[in-house]
Amino acid sequence: MANLCEICSKSPSSGNNVSHSHLKTRRTWKPNIQRVKAIVNGEVKRVNTCTRCLRSGKIQRAI
Repeated sequence: MANLCEICSKSPSSGNNVSHSHLKTRRTWKPNIQRVKAIVNGEVKRVNTCTRCLRSGKIQRAI
């Protein structure tokens, strides 16, 4: 599954792991993407959305 929210376009971001000795290695943060049934333009579709969009009510889940 693609790590991309279809609602807000949130995608993986990158940065560094920083150890106690201040050594740096690259790492990624992936968004929490869920595949849910949602009502989009009046019809039920499966969409990949992040949990932040689900929780904030940006989409309406279908039952």
